[in-house]
Amino acid sequence: MKKSVAAALATAFVVGVSSSALAAANPFSDVPAGHWAYNSVSKLAAEGVIEGYGDGTYRGDRNITRYEMAQMIAKAMAKNPTGASKAELDRLAAEFREELDALGVRVAELEKYADKVVWHGKIEYTYEQTKTDPEHTGKKEKDTANGYIFRLEPKAYVNDHWTVNARLDAYADMKKDETTNFELVRAWAEGDYDKLNLKVGRFEFYPEGEAGLMWDTEISGGSITYGSKWQFNVTAGRVKDENVGGGVYGENTTEDDPATVVGLRVDYNQGDKGFFGGAGYYYVKDDDLAWSRNNYLRRGIRESIDFDDEDSRQSYQKASIWTVNLGYQFTDLLSLQGVYARNTKADFENKAWQAELCYGDYDDAPEKGQWNVFAGYRKQGTNVSFAPTAEDALRGTRGWVIGASWAPFKNIGVIAKYFDGKYISDGIYNSGHGKARHIFGRVEFFF
Repeated sequence: MKKSVAAALATAFVVGVSSSALAAANPFSDVPAGHWAYNSVSKLAAEGVIEGYGDGTYRGDRNITRYEMAQMIAKAMAKNPTGASKAELDRLAAEFREELDALGVRVAELEKYADKVVWHGKIEYTYEQTKTDPEHTGKKEKDTANGYIFRLEPKAYVNDHWTVNARLDAYADMKKDETTNFELVRAWAEGDYDKLNLKVGRFEFYPEGEAGLMWDTEISGGSITYGSKWQFNVTAGRVKDENVGGGVYGENTTEDDPATVVGLRVDYNQGDKGFFGGAGYYYVKDDDLAWSRNNYLRRGIRESIDFDDEDSRQSYQKASIWTVNLGYQFTDLLSLQGVYARNTKADFENKAWQAELCYGDYDDAPEKGQWNVFAGYRKQGTNVSFAPTAEDALRGTRGWVIGASWAPFKNIGVIAKYFDGKYISDGIYNSGHGKARHIFGRVEFFF
């Protein structure tokens, strides 16, 4: 959510100013006497709710973020308002609860009056069309998907530091008119201690620095993150077998045999503008990775590895993947980022990279009018990009992608993406390098 600082003053004034500040003088040079917000600015400054800038200005026409609004609410909470002001504070604290948590502010007083379980969720309707020709036969195979997901995301507050979280999804295939029951996709406990974050259970596995190039799935295990501008992360656990496979087409030869994954990351992000980036390492162990060996698959010599002989698989069922990413935030709206990854244990399709230029401010649960556009290039080698974000590029392909998002109304978003590229590998028995195209459209409703 973004609104002008001046427009937020009325709300902040209600919850954050005591009567003792009525005679305060205005310290900001760009809010002259006679301005409609002069009294509110003066009182809020006297109460310490707002601070302005080092040059003595307030810049009241500037947009503020949800995080900045949460800072104002946190300072207002410290004034312990009562009556109607307290009721308004409770409402605002509920709306900005996650941002207040990120600031280390617990909404203890609010919890006396509100349920400790907060429910969020969404319904997303998605249409996809793919046209693929991996073997370069000249005949594209067309496939479409048409369905939606109903998602519930409860969050329960345990104490000042710990929460219990979950995600439940129910799916519907509109082509076949079929639905499923709710599935528990994620369930984890999370602890926040200033610069330290802990997770245990089954939680999202999406390293932000790599922007979905390698992983956009779930992992069952634990995670430790420490730092603020510089962040260090260790994640270890098991990933569902269908999300790890080797070879040209990501073959899976085993069933119900999840992969072991250990990840180490360091990331740097200085804030609103400037450079950001990081590096990572992932160790992966899974039987299916034996398909990534050159002498086995490229020539189709299936006898070189016996999948029934565990000793024969030992030296082939591992992946060692190094990643690096670098980006620059030009403004609040404009950013450029590149990511590179390489699997040193695989003989082919062992590299992946992407570059993306993005402009806009579209977020989850967007405000009315928020939007963004982006353009980029992706290469997703199947022996590196095991479970990448699949909304645009296809696994095992390389090519260009463009997209846009727009919120015509509050909490309603429209997303469109298009990918045009080719398959990376030569295939097994013929020339390969066939074309691949992907159209993606989605409408999502947040609540």
